Amino acid sequence: MCGRYTITVTMDELMLQYYTQDVTIVNYAPKYNAAPMQYIPAVIGSGAGNRIGQLRWGLVPSWAKDDKSGGKMINIRAETLTDKPSFRRLLSSRRCVIPADGFYEWRNRGGSKQPMRILMRDGGIFSLAGIYDIWVDTDGKKLATCAIITTEPNDLTAEIHNRMPVILRPEDVGLWLERSIHDIDILAKLLKPFGAEKMKAYPVSTKVGNVRNDSKDLIDEA
Repeated sequence: MCGRYTITVTMDELMLQYYTQDVTIVNYAPKYNAAPMQYIPAVIGSGAGNRIGQLRWGLVPSWAKDDKSGGKMINIRAETLTDKPSFRRLLSSRRCVIPADGFYEWRNRGGSKQPMRILMRDGGIFSLAGIYDIWVDTDGKKLATCAIITTEPNDLTAEIHNRMPVILRPEDVGLWLERSIHDIDILAKLLKPFGAEKMKAYPVSTKVGNVRNDSKDLIDEA
């Protein structure tokens, strides 16, 4: 499960990372403890290139009867995406990227849990693979939501948790965001563990366990 992450860079850095000036976020601020049911920065492909906007974290599929599934569907297993026809449609046509520069997982240590921040060795931005959908209520109001795709852990993450988010290789981000690509077999091959040798992890404060905490000191090594 991936239930918390960080994106601490500036909007200019995000625009440079995803080769776009098409931004619909009005009040962007770094997140040191991004949590489910919050609006988070996300990138989607469009006919004119990439667009950076906001999606609410917690998927409410268009076919849902109500919006209550959002808090439960923050992650979706890569295996589910390829096995279930309804989710295959989202994999085919509703893909997004969630920019991050770290994510948190909790390591069991005896009777306690130690939060760990997992990131790239160079501390850079990376792209979490996601899917999104648009749900419309009875009054016609639209809700755009997303889920982060998870897969088997690499050797580093396996020491902490039994799942990890799908981190797209930089050379695969363009393919993932390309709206003209609908081939499930091609897309499914991207949903694999990222190379552990390019990543590192360190312990952080237990304050990240409280969603109300969102300050720079949360990413300090404990």
